[in-house]
Amino acid sequence: MAVRIIRINDIIDEVLVHHPEADISLIQKAYVFSAQSHEGQTRLSGEPYLSHPLEVSYLIAQMGLDSVSVVCGLLHDTVEDTNTSLDDLDELFGEEVADIINGVTKISQISFDKKIDQQAEYIRKMILAMSHDIRVILVKLADRVHNMRTLGYMKPESQKRVARETLDIFAPLAGRLGMGRLKAELEDLAFYYLEPEIYQQIQDGLARKRGEREQYIKEITAMIQEKLASQGLKGEVKGRSKHYFGIYRKMQAQRISLDQVYDLIAFRIILQTLAECYETLGLIHSLWRPVPGRFKDYIGMPKTNQYRSLHTTVIGPYGERMEIQIRTQEMDKIAEEGIAAHWAYKERRQVQQDDNLRFSWLRQIIEWQKDLTNPQDFLNTVRMELYPEDVFVFTPKGEIKELPKGSTPVDFAYAIHSEVGHQCTGAKVNGRMVPLKHELQHGDIVEIITSPSHTPSRDWLQFVKTTRARGRIKQWLKTVERERSITLGREILEREMRKAGLNLGKLLKSGEDLQRVAREMSYVRIDDLLAGVGFGKVSANQVITRLLPKEEQAPVEAEVPSKTVAKATAADRGGIKVKGLDDILINLAHCCNPIPGDAIMGYITRGKGVTIHREECPVLARTESMRHLPAAWDGVAGGRHPVRIQVISVDKPGLLADISVALKQAEANVLKASIETTVDQKGLSWFTIEVTDTTHLAKVLSAIKRVKNVISVNRVMR
Repeated sequence: MAVRIIRINDIIDEVLVHHPEADISLIQKAYVFSAQSHEGQTRLSGEPYLSHPLEVSYLIAQMGLDSVSVVCGLLHDTVEDTNTSLDDLDELFGEEVADIINGVTKISQISFDKKIDQQAEYIRKMILAMSHDIRVILVKLADRVHNMRTLGYMKPESQKRVARETLDIFAPLAGRLGMGRLKAELEDLAFYYLEPEIYQQIQDGLARKRGEREQYIKEITAMIQEKLASQGLKGEVKGRSKHYFGIYRKMQAQRISLDQVYDLIAFRIILQTLAECYETLGLIHSLWRPVPGRFKDYIGMPKTNQYRSLHTTVIGPYGERMEIQIRTQEMDKIAEEGIAAHWAYKERRQVQQDDNLRFSWLRQIIEWQKDLTNPQDFLNTVRMELYPEDVFVFTPKGEIKELPKGSTPVDFAYAIHSEVGHQCTGAKVNGRMVPLKHELQHGDIVEIITSPSHTPSRDWLQFVKTTRARGRIKQWLKTVERERSITLGREILEREMRKAGLNLGKLLKSGEDLQRVAREMSYVRIDDLLAGVGFGKVSANQVITRLLPKEEQAPVEAEVPSKTVAKATAADRGGIKVKGLDDILINLAHCCNPIPGDAIMGYITRGKGVTIHREECPVLARTESMRHLPAAWDGVAGGRHPVRIQVISVDKPGLLADISVALKQAEANVLKASIETTVDQKGLSWFTIEVTDTTHLAKVLSAIKRVKNVISVNRVMR
């Protein structure tokens, strides 16, 4: 069957429906130019290439966008796929058209693949293009919809790549812009290519019960209409099956089959006024019993994309769950068309207040992308913003704050202001003190308790949910750690230079020699060099050697490969990761003998790398906290590690031999042993043994405890 090609008259008719006074001459001019530019080009389907820009511009016209947007739909591929330049478009169609197409072209020119940095750059360009003119992404979304509708002509591997990109980026973007209908179509099309078998199963399952479903919709619709009429209310009632991908997500989330999905059909009641919405909600709840916890008032508390509606789930006439949405005509239009229902460009009008609310998330991402240089951090930020599961909480003054599900008082504090977050010492929720990691719920009233002397804790990173809070905490910790390492590096250098007859103060004042050394050691600034010394990445001796005259220089230790200065493997480093460092000498403390499985902490020694202690080590507790660095075993630690244990027993002949047998059976090698007897006839034995990890140690201790006449056995410090 031949595919119907959209004609230019179809597009013009659609534009005039939404904008009766529109000047269509620019659209006609763009059509002629696009036809000439793409002449001779064909799609993979064999159709003339012109069919694509016609379809895209028709979709844009259906969105109700302005003539400029429709023109951009007709011309969006001319710069990328023909000899047309942006200057040509600027001259023929104006700067506004050229700017939008420039944004669309930039997005198209970088590929989206599995590499994190490539994905981040793709999304970053898209976000920046959107911030310049939101019509860029609306044109791109229309382009993507038609490409997805015709994806069947591409190779299977290309189908999956484009479908994945659509599901990960474009469908969520459509949702964030409030374009529910477009989002659903993109999700279903992507789902078809990514999971064809599951898609077919759902389609077949729904097809088998289509007749029952249509009868059910007809029956429920009549019941609602009758109830509305009894109260003098006029409303349109619609019933529809949920889209395939939505059903699939419900099956995945609840781990159920299609037959177990009881709320496949959602009903929508569209009324005239806001008051009628709430009145109708009462009528529905009087007709059918509401399901507790399943009512959401998105009218009183709209979503960030300004979606507004009442949602309730009730037990229907046959004992089934039934979702009902209640909204006005205006709300319904916004729910379906989103930003396109609002964004009417008329002589570049000023963005209204509701648009400011709608784009607050976009402005936040733009702000964050300037600071988040790590591609993974940037992608996590965008994902959190594109997949929002929000809770609405209140300040004591009644101001609403929208936060992701699972957010804590710390997230709330940073949502108010960075300084409030930094100084947060406690929180009250609904008048009651709660832990800072307490999960906030809809409607909570949150009061933050602050202290000017308080600072963020690294532990907060374990439970905060918002990218704002996480980013501000990391930024503060990074600044403090750098300042700490610079101070420590200065202290170490000053002491060691004094021994070598050098004056750090004078060298810092002139700066020339230290700057030269910094460059030689691959640092940009002197402060970077000092931080390197403080972190233990560079020894004071390496710096001093380069400052002395050549005849006085000792061999530069950096030129001799060693664990101190070379990139250390996980095995070289004892299977330990130190926060923020991957090329530093690691030493295990002899005072507490940490082994894999122990909670550990690093201590920056003076020019000798990092020493790893057990967190409860009393020696560590007496050291300067500014030199502590979080550390952890990374799972690749091997070999055996020394541990000191104490055994208290009854003083009996042959007991040492029994303990030795137990140690051997537990595969613990004895390095050292000492024994003494107390005045009350108890035996005190100390053993230094080798074990692989805490699990092995527990096995050893258990074996010794089972020896007759052993009173206790414990791990001890030196």
